[in-house]
Amino acid sequence: MAAYDIDPQPTMPTDIVSDDSVARSRATHRAIETVFRMERARIVAALTRFTRSVDLAEELAQDALIAALRNWPVSGIPDKPGAWLITSARRRAIDHFRRAKMANGKLALLGIDADVEAMAEPEDGMGDDMLGLMFVSCHPVLSADARAALTLRLVGGLTTEEIARAYLVSEAAMAQRIIRAKRTLSDACVPFEVPAGQDRADRLSSVLEVLYLVFNEGYSATRGDDWMRPQLCQEAMRLGRMLALLAPNDTEVHGLVALMEIQASRLPARTDADGKPILLLDQIRSRWDHLLINRGLAALAKAEAMQQPGPYTLQAAIAACHARAHAAEQTNWPRIAALYAALAALAPSPVIELNRAMALAMAFGPAAGLELADQLMLEPALRNYHLLPSVRADLLMKLGRLGEALGEFERAAALTQNERERAMLVERAQACRAELAGKAK
Repeated sequence: MAAYDIDPQPTMPTDIVSDDSVARSRATHRAIETVFRMERARIVAALTRFTRSVDLAEELAQDALIAALRNWPVSGIPDKPGAWLITSARRRAIDHFRRAKMANGKLALLGIDADVEAMAEPEDGMGDDMLGLMFVSCHPVLSADARAALTLRLVGGLTTEEIARAYLVSEAAMAQRIIRAKRTLSDACVPFEVPAGQDRADRLSSVLEVLYLVFNEGYSATRGDDWMRPQLCQEAMRLGRMLALLAPNDTEVHGLVALMEIQASRLPARTDADGKPILLLDQIRSRWDHLLINRGLAALAKAEAMQQPGPYTLQAAIAACHARAHAAEQTNWPRIAALYAALAALAPSPVIELNRAMALAMAFGPAAGLELADQLMLEPALRNYHLLPSVRADLLMKLGRLGEALGEFERAAALTQNERERAMLVERAQACRAELAGKAK
């Protein structure tokens, strides 16, 4: 059986629509679409645990949708539509195993009674099912890109077309990426489970990494014509909130939720009417989403109350410093520099050091930041990272070293793959050139 994507607007079977019931059928059709979009991830999670196959779970979910399209316009939408869909799909799973002459062995292997009516209620263990699906889709056996795509597909419920559009690749290429990811999981015999102990902690870090990878791609797109892709931010936050409900005692889960909520609060202020980027210190803070800020600060309070903060919690604390400042000049830059120092000690990274350089510059002057940024020029990981010359250019410009700043702005523009960011860097280079020309007169 081949897996395929769920059509976001399935075709209504013509044999169930009569002339005098078209309006009712269309209304039911729209309701079914809504229910399925809301319940899809939970259905696939339950079916994956039941069948031990992501491919089969997705196909059975599609079969259940078709059954709903045929039955609900006649019988009405059931009180528990998600449970109805899961039960319908489970019946089809057993029929599939029987038809394949695997019923006895497969059902025994799964520990499932052949009598469908004797099964547990579909809602039982649903939270564990969803958490299990997250751990499967974010398994370290997959590449980071594959984990992100599969998580958006299975847990986020996005179609392959939507994911491809968000990542600016063809639908065919994204479909192949998802197919390869499923095949890799199958070949590696990855179990459907919520791991325990240290294994859970190790695997959870992979889940958090994927969610933040998705969020960051939405917050600052690596390529393309748009600086941001808000849909990806929204999906990452939705999955993060879901994870916080499923794993309420994990500090870093709340830390990541806090970080994403606070960062996302700036999205409305990060571009002008023409889509041009607006840097943090130039943003109109009244345009920030204060509901998201409050949600983020509440999640940060939960994380900080639990235990020693981890990397996501420290980053959320840095974001909170910006969120609490009503104006850019009120920002507590010494506090931010100290938090970056703590973050660098906990999770050493050249990118963190680059951010620390900017914080030092804001707290203690551009020369202090440039000293650290200059040291990072020897880092191989930052050799082609456009933000290093961008940061150096900004600091050099503030120090009046315009010739050097011009070269760094041009280098940064050449390295970035995002058209909006390139245009901004070219504009800053031109401003630098104009200032140089003015001084030469």
